[in-house]
Amino acid sequence: MPISIVVGGQFGSEGKGKVALELARRAKEPVTVVRVGGPNSGHTGYDYRGKKWALRQMPASCVDRNVDVVFPAGSYIDVEVFLKEIEVLRYPKERLVISPYARIITEQHKAWEREAGLVGSIGSTGSGVGGAVMASVARGAQNLGMTSPDAAHYEPLAPFVRDASEHLRRKLDVGERVIVEGTQGFGLSLLDGGYWPKATSRATTAAAALAETGLSPLDVDDVTMVIRSYPIRVAGESGPLLGETTWKSIGAEIDDDSDLTEYTTVTNKIRRVGKFDPELVRKALIANSPTNLVLNHLDYVGNQETLTRSDSRLSQFITYVEGNIGRSIDWYGFSPLGIVDASLNEHRNAFL
Repeated sequence: MPISIVVGGQFGSEGKGKVALELARRAKEPVTVVRVGGPNSGHTGYDYRGKKWALRQMPASCVDRNVDVVFPAGSYIDVEVFLKEIEVLRYPKERLVISPYARIITEQHKAWEREAGLVGSIGSTGSGVGGAVMASVARGAQNLGMTSPDAAHYEPLAPFVRDASEHLRRKLDVGERVIVEGTQGFGLSLLDGGYWPKATSRATTAAAALAETGLSPLDVDDVTMVIRSYPIRVAGESGPLLGETTWKSIGAEIDDDSDLTEYTTVTNKIRRVGKFDPELVRKALIANSPTNLVLNHLDYVGNQETLTRSDSRLSQFITYVEGNIGRSIDWYGFSPLGIVDASLNEHRNAFL
């Protein structure tokens, strides 16, 4: 009864979508992917033909269009975004399942976030997820003034609404793999990220993602945590970022004249970027206890060809990371297209 959970260990945009897609491709059994959370962050993946997909509602792990996609009770759906994405993906509609208890994001929720000042004060994307969470938790409280429609009573989603928990249980009972694609990162977690109120509206750990699926912890056999060489935060007043620097400075360190500037998927604003923060990652490791750890964006540190040289900037950075987080890296990421098994690096340190 195998479940893989993919989570971020920093502030999001670590490359979780790419990793979840890689897990789906490597699986020996049929795969179902689960998208928890909402469309307040983008997930990017490249399909088999090399086409880039930057998705907000659909999971990046579905871009090959060969897996079932489930939105469980703990998901928040922007119907317009969802319908547009399945149209451009040309996704087989019979492979889409939405829990009747999934919550719908309305214009009312988006307006509440704007009027509450969250976009400016905490760097919120204004996608309405926070408002939808508030409305759901309020349970119809008259002094909040927001409704919380569910998928079961939202006509445009009627063709997709089924018992998601039962669907997932059937898959697990016959040995199929379920991949839960988490959102954002540990440093943004509402409960334990350590940066409240500069946080998102949900908990972002593996345990929290699993709770949103309605499945049992006894089903999980893999937790994959993804981190990046230079962590980012979204633009604006989004919270502290250790050793904040510029994209130009990062490029200069590796003599790269190309523009490394990253933009947020949802708001298309320049991401803030900082130095690697071992303390944040150590806390994320405690909360998630991953079976696999992925270090992405290593091309921002050095060329993959220098990985076999113990004196290279790249190898020294990996040694620094492993020594300061007390954990070996299992997979390296040098591009948006995949990951490399760390066992290929002959100069591993004592944490192996």
